[in-house]
Amino acid sequence: MHAEPPRLSALIQALCRLPGIGKKSAQRISYHLLQRDRDGARSLAAGLTEAMDNIGSCQRCRNFSETPICDLCLSDKRDSSLLCIVESPVDVFAMEEAGYKGKYFVLMGHLSPLDGIGPQELGLDKLAAYLAGSSGAEAGGEVREVILATNSTMEGEATAHFINGIVQRHDIRVTRIAHGVPLGGELEYIDSNTLSHALAGRREISE
Repeated sequence: MHAEPPRLSALIQALCRLPGIGKKSAQRISYHLLQRDRDGARSLAAGLTEAMDNIGSCQRCRNFSETPICDLCLSDKRDSSLLCIVESPVDVFAMEEAGYKGKYFVLMGHLSPLDGIGPQELGLDKLAAYLAGSSGAEAGGEVREVILATNSTMEGEATAHFINGIVQRHDIRVTRIAHGVPLGGELEYIDSNTLSHALAGRREISE
């Protein structure tokens, strides 16, 4: 049986870490880069290193950022009375495509006790502190509505329900994106027109 060079095997295993890339796909990519596009591979490697070393999280919304506070949080053109809560940075892109103009809070996941992901891992303590500051007199009640845009999955619904309990304590309106997003669907795979319709049709969440 033909044995691949150890470094080639390591490259294939590394590519297998990417979502949707199995061993066969990783092998094809590796052979293509080595055989036909070594300059492209070096550029890719440099880009990955640059991104991993310089992209962190915004201290306010937790979205990807190269600065302590991201441009979206600092922008005075955003509607600070609206706070949209999403699971992932890619969902921020989806909401922007749908025309949303408020602020964000990015959970970086959803509640999943079996995977060790609880409120602390989602930064819900930071969210509670943010809402407490916004609803206080000194903040002038900046956030007036929280839009729960977690995915329409069992985990996403459970996360939205948990966050609803946090927001209700601060006398802030809570809505949930509704029709247009299919049950089991994830925001990153939904077209902008459908998501825009869901955003426009968001509904109040009852106790």
